[in-house]
Amino acid sequence: MSATITSKLHTFSDKEQKDTRSGFGLAMDYLGETNPKVMAMCADLTGSLKLNDFAKNHPERFVQCGIAEANMIGMAAGLTIGGQIPFATTFANFATGRVYDQIRQSVAYSGKNVKIAASHAGITLGEDGATHQILEDIGLMQMLPGMVVINPCDHNQTYAATLATAAYEGPVYLRFGRPKVPNFTSKDDTFEIGKGILMNEGTDVSIIATGHLVWQSILAAKELEKKGISCEIINIHTIKPLDNELILQSVAKTGKVVVAEEHQRLGGLGSAVAQLLAEQAPTPMRFVAVNDSFGESGTPAQLMLKYGLDSSDVVKAVESF
Repeated sequence: MSATITSKLHTFSDKEQKDTRSGFGLAMDYLGETNPKVMAMCADLTGSLKLNDFAKNHPERFVQCGIAEANMIGMAAGLTIGGQIPFATTFANFATGRVYDQIRQSVAYSGKNVKIAASHAGITLGEDGATHQILEDIGLMQMLPGMVVINPCDHNQTYAATLATAAYEGPVYLRFGRPKVPNFTSKDDTFEIGKGILMNEGTDVSIIATGHLVWQSILAAKELEKKGISCEIINIHTIKPLDNELILQSVAKTGKVVVAEEHQRLGGLGSAVAQLLAEQAPTPMRFVAVNDSFGESGTPAQLMLKYGLDSSDVVKAVESF
């Protein structure tokens, strides 16, 4: 059953279900048509990254690297020297954990204009199980000096984030997912790196969410509204640089914070927000995230529920204050 939710600022619907990786693929094909410097590189996962159209339409700018992710990162770094804008793409686990040394040395330390685009992030990868479900990638990448970290919430926002990533000068980690999820943001929404989006105004608690947890937070806020609790929802699509100003403005009004993310509770968005608030506005906090655990095989919905990432978990976190 589809749901339409009207907040004080927007109307959201889950009627349209699309995977975020398809938003990336669509944007890449557009960039192939409009920016001759953009290249796509893939580690034997062209179909999974939705790059078939780019490879077909722009074969001279598509590089199939095979199952050699470390080599792909080094090649991408080299291509930037000639002015190209390479998108190095694979599953998030292989795009970060497997090649962290290459990213640190050849991309981040060297300040290269490499875009690391990672699909199948988080626990919603589903049936492939724990070895593929990286839940530490945001922490790994935001610790690298100069690395921008982006985690969009739906298909439309991933499309916009991909265009913004190409236009940005410098290394970027762009994270998206496998499953079909509500495509609830507008195609006309502005995407600005480092600027969060106020999804709903509220007075009792600030829910700061990223990625797939934005929709879960919207559902939770609707349920909490029935109980007389007014939730402010902020969509933080850019974990680094963090939108300090928007978060501090919200917290000054509500005095309580819940951070929701499809990631380990250590090192992700929650840690970044906690560091900000500890220094500038100490505030009671709760965290909706995976609690020091690896994942397992299952459907995305089953895993979200089991690992405490469902809208009901956001409700519980808010009610725990």
